[in-house]
Amino acid sequence: MLHRLTPKFSVITVCYNAQAVIEDTIQSVISQTYHHVEYILIDGASKDHTMSIVNRYRDRIAIVVSEPDKGLYDAMNKGIRLATGDYLCFLNAGDSFHEDDTLLRMAHSIHESQLPDVLYGETELVDHEGHFLRMRRLSAPETLTWKSFRQGMLVCHQAFFPRRDRVVPYDLSYRYSADFDWCIRIMKQSVVLHNTHLTLIDYLSEGMTTRNRYASLKERFRIMVKHYGWFSTLAHHAWFVLRLLTKK
Repeated sequence: MLHRLTPKFSVITVCYNAQAVIEDTIQSVISQTYHHVEYILIDGASKDHTMSIVNRYRDRIAIVVSEPDKGLYDAMNKGIRLATGDYLCFLNAGDSFHEDDTLLRMAHSIHESQLPDVLYGETELVDHEGHFLRMRRLSAPETLTWKSFRQGMLVCHQAFFPRRDRVVPYDLSYRYSADFDWCIRIMKQSVVLHNTHLTLIDYLSEGMTTRNRYASLKERFRIMVKHYGWFSTLAHHAWFVLRLLTKK
């Protein structure tokens, strides 16, 4: 049942060998001043001290699963199946809510008579000490639709809160960019996408390897062609096509 001004948030953290960063993420969730929160943690059978840290907070986490999985998006699908909240949020190890009252402010930003299909906002990039580096290069548009992502992933995955009855599983055929496809598929079946006008997430800025970044971009290109067609994709990303053609 949907609650007009007090939606329940299912916050899902997926982690593997994350002992260096998992505690900050957990504390970010359990310190929220908004109390309609279900916290779910999915661990991929970590071999370091991740679970020792998690166990310190076990009484503050609704569901903990630690078992082998088939990768990041398989673990996220487990979280989806376990969630019971009105909205889902994926806050992975190393990331955190921007403020202790972020979820409260999000709930208070809703003025519609029914809960919107998607809530979204802005993302800050931070270092390992939590210090501000910069705002995310792509900023959330005032009005968001599924067609908006023709310009790229304008809303960070972590700052994209879909209503649970709009959520679909991640497509495991994508290794690096299933979140991009996931957001588009959700937006295609959504009517009201609500801009909270808030900075929601502090995203830990870690450099991907060049090879993985390139593989991710190629996947995103395939996803855009699937959803928007060749002509639109080529028109919006001629620079990337040129890189594909000239890369040796």
